[in-house]
Amino acid sequence: MNTVKIAVVGVGNCASALIQGIHYYRNQSENEAIGLMHWRIGDYRPGDIEVAAAFDVDRRKVGRDLSEAIFQPPNCTTVFQRYLPASGVAVSMGATLDGVAAHMSDYDVERRFDPALSDDREQEAIIDELRRSGARVMVNFLPVGAQRATEFYMECALAAGLAVVNCIPVFIASDEQWAARFSERGLPLIGDDVKSQLGATIVHRALTDLFRRRGVKLDRTYQLNTGGNTDFLNMLDRGRLSSKKESKTEAVQAVAKKRLNAADIHIGPSDYVPWQGDNKIGFIRMEGRLFGDVAMNLELRLSVEDSPNSAGVVIDAIRCAQLALDRGLSGVLEGPSAYFCKHPPRQVPDDEAHRMVDRFIDGTMRN
Repeated sequence: MNTVKIAVVGVGNCASALIQGIHYYRNQSENEAIGLMHWRIGDYRPGDIEVAAAFDVDRRKVGRDLSEAIFQPPNCTTVFQRYLPASGVAVSMGATLDGVAAHMSDYDVERRFDPALSDDREQEAIIDELRRSGARVMVNFLPVGAQRATEFYMECALAAGLAVVNCIPVFIASDEQWAARFSERGLPLIGDDVKSQLGATIVHRALTDLFRRRGVKLDRTYQLNTGGNTDFLNMLDRGRLSSKKESKTEAVQAVAKKRLNAADIHIGPSDYVPWQGDNKIGFIRMEGRLFGDVAMNLELRLSVEDSPNSAGVVIDAIRCAQLALDRGLSGVLEGPSAYFCKHPPRQVPDDEAHRMVDRFIDGTMRN
């Protein structure tokens, strides 16, 4: 049996959807499976992923078996695989640092902020746990804006010898210094900021590329998003949003025929609506001019369950990271990063990125 052992940092909605999905597809055949981009990546099927270690800072999750922890509040994502066998992996207390926005304590008195050890001792303990677990790939599901916490766990991954899939907009793969350190350590890296399976960003990119291909001048555009999960609650702190806005905006700018002025493009989270739960609603407007300089506009409303939408991509990124380990590859995986992430080191059109990742999987493209 070929197994991909992973360590999950942040046992929130995205982790819940991913872990449910691993078990969901474990009970299906390739012909039955719906909602996957790739059934097999190298020797690995979706159900071949196994969580060997998990970290969180919420006392409702810490100490529980992972199969129970993913269903604890404030997690609110769709439950599509309710019954999971005990994993034998208890969620460990992680490092808080800036992983929790200060304003969130006003919403939830149950949340635990108490890191039991100093940062140095926490790091040593986490590195030891990662080594003991046998995990080969770390998946970063920390909240938006968790710069220090993400860098803390990147140091842990480097020390313990784990590849990384960076699902959030703290720039690691797209930072030359971090990318070089993973390369020097002989470890693969995929990032940054996961591009959901069919989310607002990929749809906005596709439409922007369509304008370009069809000769329509894009004059201005916005993308506004609302949701009711802890990700949107976290992002009420506008000070944590700079990298998120940069990541989402650059993903669209990169496929435009001509970059828009900053005043003519607005992309980013807009507000937290508690009753929406894990449902994310995206509003896209595009204004342009076509033949004869005649004006046109397009408006679109997209409603998706946010975390399964993310997991549909992460389940492939994890297996690509393991495949790179098997092949002795290191540093940023260019094709997988371009296809799976909003802010890769090099932006390419999605059809080209799709070809790149397929060539990576079949071995005709090194990274």
